[in-house]
Amino acid sequence: MPKTAGILLIGNEILSGKIADANAAYLCRELRGLGVEVRRISVIPDEVDLIAREVAAQSRDYDVVFTSGGVGPTHDDVTIEGVARAMAVPVVRHPTLAGLLEDWYGDRLNDAHLKMAETPEGAELVGGEPVRFPTILVRNVYVLPGVPEIFRQKFEAIRERFRDQPIHLKNVFVRIGEGTLADYLNKLLADFPSLLLGSYPEFSNPEYKVKVTLESRDRARLEDALAEFLRRLPAGALVKVA
Repeated sequence: MPKTAGILLIGNEILSGKIADANAAYLCRELRGLGVEVRRISVIPDEVDLIAREVAAQSRDYDVVFTSGGVGPTHDDVTIEGVARAMAVPVVRHPTLAGLLEDWYGDRLNDAHLKMAETPEGAELVGGEPVRFPTILVRNVYVLPGVPEIFRQKFEAIRERFRDQPIHLKNVFVRIGEGTLADYLNKLLADFPSLLLGSYPEFSNPEYKVKVTLESRDRARLEDALAEFLRRLPAGALVKVA
């Protein structure tokens, strides 16, 4: 099962600020809940060579890759071509997708619509119901649309493919600042080196100064680390554990 993931956001509109991306944050939350660790998020323009280079790199480095955007019928929808170039295969018209488009558009079907039937050669179609069109999978790369509502629908249709050993999380809220806290965190990490440890200061909350996150796939190890961290904290430092 996949344990690491890369996300590639494609679109000039994101880099220009015309559109605020919502897909990466959503996907990070969903994948984390499934036990998959996102290791990289890239945002690049609608340029075939850039897409190809980034897809090739992420496909090599991570268990699974998701692209978002650039898969419609217009001139700037070049993700399919970029993915195909990354995999060193040609772009072909997939008969199943062409048939679905013919059924959907009927007499209104044109060449622009049929562009959405193009896939890298050798691609699989996965997902399907309840969404209208399946998702294109090329090796370990899932090609998803940029429209957030459709992106989410398509991911929901395939999400169980990615379920892995869960990553357990504990949040500890403390009254001491990061300067004081750093020594406690460093010593905890020395004793529990596999622990994923995070520290997030809060400047406007009157109840606590820092939220500390402890994460591990090993629940027992996490509980041991949490107990030891709480034992070491100075009196009065702890606000709550969640």
